[in-house]
Formats: sequence, structure tokens, C-alpha cells
Amino acid sequence: MKKIKLLTVLALTLVISSCSSNDENSLEESLIENTDRGLSAKSGKNNFKGKFISVAHPTSGKAIVNKAITKLRLVNFKTDNGPSLEIYLATDSNATEYISLGALEEKDLEGNSVYSIPEGVNIAKYNHVIIWCSAFSVNFGYAVVN
Repeated sequence: MKKIKLLTVLALTLVISSCSSNDENSLEESLIENTDRGLSAKSGKNNFKGKFISVAHPTSGKAIVNKAITKLRLVNFKTDNGPSLEIYLATDSNATEYISLGALEEKDLEGNSVYSIPEGVNIAKYNHVIIWCSAFSVNFGYAVVN
């Protein structure tokens, strides 16, 4: 019985230590694999990726659109809170033409989150992921995905 407990503790220790890597690419691959089962995006290759650039407020992290163009992931994302924040796919950083993916909830201001992309979006055209304050027409930050 003691041997079983010891082996269980050792196995858990190995599992936990192997999962505690801070490797950003591993996190991206894990997010892609977990949300794209059946979409052949497990390798992470041919996804559209970009790093956020701050504009009106500090904004950081990565934006990843899977190659099936059905999901947008914000990875290691962080931005300030603001009124009426939305996530746009736009043609440029001024949101001249855009598609709203919905509100950026307060719980998603920091960390990892996933948003659905409407069917038929041309990611070559709408290649700017923008955190937009619709109350004041302000770009908090954006990432160009390609």
C-alpha cells in the first residue's frame, strides 16, 4: 500500500513538473490543439499570428487565428479596462472596415481566451485584430495577423 502511494506521488510530481513550462509556444500549441480538434490545426502551422501593439492603452500578447478561420485566440493577453471594449477584425488599425467579434469581457482583460469568427471572413482582408473602445472610438491596441 505504501509503495502504491509513493508511486502515485512520484507520478503526480512528474506530471506537474512537465506541465509547468513557461514556454509560450507550448501554450499556443496547447490552445490550438484543445480548441481545434477535428480541424487539422494541431501542429499550429499555417495559423495566422500577430503580436499586439499598444496604441491608446498598454496592450500585449498574441492573436492567433486558426487556419480554418473559425476561432481567434488571445494568448498571454493583457490590456486596460475601458467602457464598451470590443474585439474587431478590421482592414486597418483605424477600423475603417470591421467585423465585431463581440464584447471584450472584464474577465478576458488578462490571460487566454477564444472567440468565434463568423463564417466566410476573408482574413487576408480583415487581418487586424483590434481592441476597440466603441464608446469613445479609441483603439486600445492591435495585432496584424498573417
